Amino acid sequence: MNAKENLKIAVIGGDGTGPEVTAEALKVLAAAAELDGFGFSTQDFPFGGEHYLKTGEILPDGAVDELRAFDAIYLGAVGHPDVAPGILEKGLLLELRFKLDQYINLRPVKLYPGVETPLAGKRPEDVDFVVVRENTEDLYCGVGGFLKKGTADEVATQSAVYTRKGCERCIRWAFEYTQRRNNPKGKRLTLVAKTNVLTYGHDLWWRTYQEVAKDYPDVEADYNHVDACCMWMVKNPEYYDVIVTTNMFGDIITDLGAMVQGGMGVAAGGNMNPDPGGVSMYEPMGGSAPKYTGQGVINPIAAIGAMSMLLEHTGQEASGSRILKAIQEVTGNKMESQAAGRMGYSTSEVGDLVVAAMHA
Repeated sequence: MNAKENLKIAVIGGDGTGPEVTAEALKVLAAAAELDGFGFSTQDFPFGGEHYLKTGEILPDGAVDELRAFDAIYLGAVGHPDVAPGILEKGLLLELRFKLDQYINLRPVKLYPGVETPLAGKRPEDVDFVVVRENTEDLYCGVGGFLKKGTADEVATQSAVYTRKGCERCIRWAFEYTQRRNNPKGKRLTLVAKTNVLTYGHDLWWRTYQEVAKDYPDVEADYNHVDACCMWMVKNPEYYDVIVTTNMFGDIITDLGAMVQGGMGVAAGGNMNPDPGGVSMYEPMGGSAPKYTGQGVINPIAAIGAMSMLLEHTGQEASGSRILKAIQEVTGNKMESQAAGRMGYSTSEVGDLVVAAMHA
């Protein structure tokens, strides 16, 4: 995308503190547009728990098609204490991932300066890798059911679905991303699976990985069982460059990654359809944190990081990099903590600090 083009961004502020952190991400977006000379427009959508409680609908008819018209979607957070778990996750988040074919979940795991990690002795240069998670298959397809539900003889089945197409497009994108990332310590892509036990679906992943790897001889093709990966992410996170993995395992290890990088308050990610004309959605990894709503104490760093990712992947790489550098300046030299209420600044003040750092 040309850097002078206008970006059309759909904004779903969502529930709880979602709109508060979204406001700071949009503040930073406006600063980046002014500094780097591109235009943008936004349109708000009310989807989330409050909307569901008021209307009984999660995504109205035609909403997905309407969202297809945008260059990207920005999501603050969804989740409401009066909405049962699973309703919004399935009806909104998974629905958008599947309907928009957002087959890549991209999760940078990066320790910012000044951010505490529970890993003793690890520094920002030790924690800097990316997880590429397949995002539309596996156990999330909803294949399964109950037999004799509610009785002593009840049986529940949940089947994982893997396709050659789904495996290959994710693996190939991960190899190409590893090339673009061009880690000066060496380009390494680690497949994380469980081939010794999951001998059908993960055998498909393994065989596809080996075949695709032949097209990228400059990238080291590495492999970890998922349990070993969890150990090494804690013991030696500096080993990793890019990880590619299945939907379920990716869901688990990216939360581990968030803790390694200092918590959900700094973790951002993207649900991406990188194909031409595809629409991707970027979001902070933390939830809606309803207990902090309206207090101005929630950390917006992850939300601002999600905006950095959005710009990076919609043709505004310089702006994405500018925001990322400003985030690191603020965490390293301004903020006292990343915990809500202990940052030393309000939510909006942190946003102001990032904007100031962008202008420095």
